[in-house]
Amino acid sequence: MTEDKSAIRNAATVIVLRDRLTNPSILMGQRGAKAAFMPNKFVFPGGAVDAADSDVSLVSNLPEICSERLSEQAQPGMQNALAAAAIRELWEETGLMLGQPGGWLGSVPEDWQSFADMGIQPAADALQFVFRAVTPPGRPRRFDARFFLVDATAIQGDLDDFSRASDELSHLQWVALGRARDLDLPFITEVVLAEIAARITDTAPPTSVPFYQHSDEQSLFLRLKGYPMPETD
Repeated sequence: MTEDKSAIRNAATVIVLRDRLTNPSILMGQRGAKAAFMPNKFVFPGGAVDAADSDVSLVSNLPEICSERLSEQAQPGMQNALAAAAIRELWEETGLMLGQPGGWLGSVPEDWQSFADMGIQPAADALQFVFRAVTPPGRPRRFDARFFLVDATAIQGDLDDFSRASDELSHLQWVALGRARDLDLPFITEVVLAEIAARITDTAPPTSVPFYQHSDEQSLFLRLKGYPMPETD
């Protein structure tokens, strides 16, 4: 079956935050020049949800407040798939693992085999849902992306070892949060960076999540939990 590239796909993006209280930095990589979506831009690891992600068993679930916010204005039961996609994309694009040591129970989806081979079970309790954005109309790919913040202390293994990463992102690096805007960034990444900077000293999951929503009719900047973003001049 031919993929409908104009359809909006659910996606998960991961912002790994290191040394948040001393010298905060975030993990970013550069998309290829020939990429159909955001070529050459520096981005966070992430990608579309795969069908198999909904069936992945997580050894720990998302924080309850994050699960509640993910359920708003969304298809029912998407939380597991989104959390699993975040963990899988982080592994595929950076070689970093979010989980707990242990063997998998039951069959392992093909896309997860390399993760399972490392003796790690995926865990979602360290993920915090902090932002959501829909790609504007007219782009070659459109995503309904949920952004998850995770503290680097939850990652298994060496934070500087990217040897198992795929080649989807190049120049993987820890970027000082205060210098990230010097890179060639998508607009929405700049917006998310401001949100992260405002949350540096707050380690609890947010109770209200910004939602940058685009449709053919209008663009809205909302907050999940029903609170509108304040208007600015």
